[in-house]
Amino acid sequence: MPSRLSPQVRQYLLITGNYWAFTLTDGALRMLVLLHFHQLGYSPLQLAMLFLFYEIFGVVTNLVGGWLGARIGLNRTMNAGLALQVVALGMLLVPAAWLAVPWVMAAQALSGVAKDLNKMSAKSSIKLLVPANRQGTLFRWVAVLTGSKNALKGVGFFAGGALLTTIGFRPAILIMATCLTLVWLMSLALLERDLGRARARPKFRDILSKSRAINLLSGARMFLFGARDVWFVVALPVFLAEVLGWDFWKVGGFMAAWVIGYGVVQSLAPHVMARGSVPPGAPAAAGWAALLAAVPATMALLLAQGASPQWVVLAGLAVFGALFAINSSLHSYLIVSHASADGVSLDVGFYYMANALGRLLGTVLSGWIYQAAGIRACLVASAVLVALAAVTSLRLPRRHGGQEYGA
Repeated sequence: MPSRLSPQVRQYLLITGNYWAFTLTDGALRMLVLLHFHQLGYSPLQLAMLFLFYEIFGVVTNLVGGWLGARIGLNRTMNAGLALQVVALGMLLVPAAWLAVPWVMAAQALSGVAKDLNKMSAKSSIKLLVPANRQGTLFRWVAVLTGSKNALKGVGFFAGGALLTTIGFRPAILIMATCLTLVWLMSLALLERDLGRARARPKFRDILSKSRAINLLSGARMFLFGARDVWFVVALPVFLAEVLGWDFWKVGGFMAAWVIGYGVVQSLAPHVMARGSVPPGAPAAAGWAALLAAVPATMALLLAQGASPQWVVLAGLAVFGALFAINSSLHSYLIVSHASADGVSLDVGFYYMANALGRLLGTVLSGWIYQAAGIRACLVASAVLVALAAVTSLRLPRRHGGQEYGA
């Protein structure tokens, strides 16, 4: 019974539920916009530009949103994210003639603000619900939140492709906006007030991290997510549709299955990684990144030697997804662990600003490199970016002592 759960667990479940609902609409919206405008004849670079403001405003939102969360509370920033996503969806319900590139880019910008307010709030909140000496619990809770979110994003990808095929663009947007409005109203009523508000009101200059660990983690995260999106965001779905001739059902279904599997592995990352009395730190982050870098490099080499593009991309994507999931889950734990407990959203917001910057870099490069040189060049760029993440991770400080990882 929910009444028998501790207040911390109830808040964790509510935060996770909010994050799940938001993620479903975010994944479906991404696929709806991508496939709908590809159907209208947009080039890969033009498709990338549709998401340009989504990523740019994600950078700004994470930087400023962490400061806002520390000043006004994470409950307010999370609810603001839900409300803004409803508005962004509503902007796409205008007549078809209004859906020009600038209007869609503006809607995506608002969606980018909403998504990163929601994510920053969810990740920061967990730090406050777990005692500092329970690092194992923290790793598991962060892994479950992150992994389940990405699994549901995969469901959203599939839902977006399916809804576009069955009922069309506008009805799909209307359904998502209605459902998310109900979630937002429930969150307003139930989410704990003043969650995450710092005891000392931080000044605006405090948004720039001064911690070496946070700065290095942020740099590694930027390279890591740039490496994923440089071939996943635009190049891959266009490749599946144009080169392999897949229809929207197949493209949406395959990408959904990939992201769902990726999310499941993320949730299991604490069990996949070797566990001991010391929490994972720099060696683990660098080692898993180096292993990941080998995957796109090998794929590019196989394509250069004339191997079947279909089998190289599909098999390589499966291996890349599993390894990337472990890397991402490990990074998500490290930032929450290293963040300061008072005003945690300042550090987490700065870190996810770098995450958004990596997505921005990857999105633009994905459309540009694919249009200029194809999928193989995107894979080479991915390998280089992951290698940079591995090198940056090597410089992370050793884990702080005195904390029980297995607790």
